[in-house]
Amino acid sequence: MSRELVKYLSGFATENRLKRFEEVLLHRTRHLAVVLEDIYQPHNAAAVLRSCDCFGVQDVHVIENQNKFEANPDVELGSAKWITLHRHNQKENNTADCIALLKKNGYKIVVTSPHKNDCSIEELDITHKSALFFGTEMRGVTPVAFEQADAFVKIPMVGFTESLNISVSAAVTLYALVSRLKSSSVNWHLSDQEGMEIRLQWLKNSVPKAELLKKEFLAREM
Repeated sequence: MSRELVKYLSGFATENRLKRFEEVLLHRTRHLAVVLEDIYQPHNAAAVLRSCDCFGVQDVHVIENQNKFEANPDVELGSAKWITLHRHNQKENNTADCIALLKKNGYKIVVTSPHKNDCSIEELDITHKSALFFGTEMRGVTPVAFEQADAFVKIPMVGFTESLNISVSAAVTLYALVSRLKSSSVNWHLSDQEGMEIRLQWLKNSVPKAELLKKEFLAREM
């Protein structure tokens, strides 16, 4: 049904838009995912979404324990509609549930933080699917994330300052890991089914009155 719906909605999109979809999909991956835990500064949240879109990372998981996730639209520049945003906000502490879901889907939990057992972004094992955890601007990730992490990664720095802004940290990390993936033998590309699901998401977000068109299509198929 998804394939038929994609074909139907594609009839309401321009050829240039459909061509652009295919160009971008060639560089999209679900081998990496980004997890933002309790990010509270809208400009940081928006900048991370923008980086994910720019570097081809499709999935962003947002954990809202104490802080509601809000992205500054002047910074994210519409990038939110091109990525897949998963919000975890049903409980007081949603971190454990998010981690359980990611592990169920085959992801290794990688916490981005200086740690005694950490490795650099150039040394991280990229053969496994990895979910990259970024914590709050002031405190970093929660103890729950630390306890359940499979690996710790850091960005090598040689200056007096001990850390980078979270949005810069995410951008540097994604650039390094995506670059390594593309020069490796790892199969980081989307499956045919994943590509179809994302095409459908993009069409729904860009075709005028897409929900109404979808209802009309489903009514015809019944």
